[in-house]
Amino acid sequence: MRQSVDLPAVLALGSNLGDRGALIEAAIGDLARTPGIALLKTSTIIETPALTPDGIDLEAPPYLNAVVAVRTTLTPQKLLDAANVIEAKHGRVRAERWGDRTLDIDIIAMGPLRVSTPTLTIPHPRAHERDFVLRPWLEIEPEAVLSGRPISEHLASIGSRP
Repeated sequence: MRQSVDLPAVLALGSNLGDRGALIEAAIGDLARTPGIALLKTSTIIETPALTPDGIDLEAPPYLNAVVAVRTTLTPQKLLDAANVIEAKHGRVRAERWGDRTLDIDIIAMGPLRVSTPTLTIPHPRAHERDFVLRPWLEIEPEAVLSGRPISEHLASIGSRP
């Protein structure tokens, strides 16, 4: 029987539809109650403008964002599956890429793992350029490193922008 590996992981949560704060808080609770996930730290919730493939969209509802640090015995795919179940529970509809949503949960990093499949890339391929991920992550893990570079350096290189 294969033994589970206990890894640290960082997840980013965002919402720009509905009762955004309540949705994020509920999702954090759902993550904490998921077998194989132990919630360690939760960032402050911040508000940022909507980001689309074409840039910032000030016409779209703004997002609330948070980051959580966890330890998990789940595989990367099982962690993604759990996140997708929680998103669906809270009304997530995947009609448009980068579209408005009730809830989004992204796996940002998972220990030393590197994953590249059609449905999952770890570390998250755009996390290093997203203020709404780096700023809350820095709050809860000031010494964190993403792709071999401190997240504080990634944040300094982009300035404070989504």
